[in-house]
Amino acid sequence: MTIKPIRTDDDLQVAFQRLEAIFQAPEQTDEADEREVLVALIEAYESRHYPIGPADPIEAIKFRMEQQGLVV
Repeated sequence: MTIKPIRTDDDLQVAFQRLEAIFQAPEQTDEADEREVLVALIEAYESRHYPIGPADPIEAIKFRMEQQGLVV
């Protein structure tokens, strides 16, 4: 297992590709350990570079109303 920091979006894509390859790894294996580390690295990178702020309450209500067909 060779783990490298995720510093760029290209690194992120490589990490996603590797994660996809080992996603179904059985627990208690080296691949399962690698999966956990990759998930932590990906989450850290995304939270730094692509933060998602809280939703605007009014917009959230409008969106839900549209989903329910309550807005004309």
